[in-house]
Amino acid sequence: MSEAQQLERAAWIAEAAQSKKAERLVALDVSALTSIADVFVIATGTSDRHARAIADAILEAAAKRGQRVLGVEGYDDGRWVLIDLDDVIVHVFLAEVREAYDLERLWSDAPALAVGEAAPAH
Repeated sequence: MSEAQQLERAAWIAEAAQSKKAERLVALDVSALTSIADVFVIATGTSDRHARAIADAILEAAAKRGQRVLGVEGYDDGRWVLIDLDDVIVHVFLAEVREAYDLERLWSDAPALAVGEAAPAH
């Protein structure tokens, strides 16, 4: 996936997540570090219902774009919802679960992509 495609995909995912007030939105370019995906999008929900609502918004946006969803894990529990969009993997966490897994630290070599209202410096 080209850098422009990465940004475009991450941007609509971020927009969908932010439409449901997702917190601490981060997109990481992991393409040079793993073959499982090109981008990780990470967001936080304030409750299991909120995490599911964020996931629903992303899934709805994917459907509108004809984006194939390869899988969704953790939706029923709502503590860590993982959405596999092939080249992009979305992680929607509750705050304490995000802190425990700390994907930003684990993937600290991945540059951040400028998406969302407050694009992080990395």
